[in-house]
Amino acid sequence: MRAAKVNEITSNTMCVDTNGLAKDYLRCGRKTAVDIGTSANARIQVGKRVLWNLKKIQQYIDSISE
Repeated sequence: MRAAKVNEITSNTMCVDTNGLAKDYLRCGRKTAVDIGTSANARIQVGKRVLWNLKKIQQYIDSISE
């Protein structure tokens, strides 16, 4: 049997998929994560795969936080 794949977000991680963005990075629901990523203009589409640029999301969060 194969070991479960563990996704870790480190300081070197540039992009994550939608599930990684919601569960591991923002710790919110999928819809909220997509809304934040879209507002940050961080969406990257390669074929059918969607990735999110973490640097843009971090800058967006910093700009909207008080």
